[in-house]
Amino acid sequence: MAKICEITGKRPISGNNVSHALNRTRRKFYPNLQTKKFFIPEEDRWVTLKVSASGLRNINKLGIAACLKVAKEKGFYKG
Repeated sequence: MAKICEITGKRPISGNNVSHALNRTRRKFYPNLQTKKFFIPEEDRWVTLKVSASGLRNINKLGIAACLKVAKEKGFYKG
């Protein structure tokens, strides 16, 4: 499965490992993803999402229904 947040759309980015001698090798920075189940009272159902830590903060702040609506508009959530 892809390592992409279904709320914020965060995905892995690439960068460099830099040693003390300033040698550079390529590496990836992965988002902090968690698999969580959320209950949507408006639809009376549970959804399982792969969300980043910042996506969880958005859900706590705005609510799951509002976050899913925005994610569907932006194309991050296909449910």
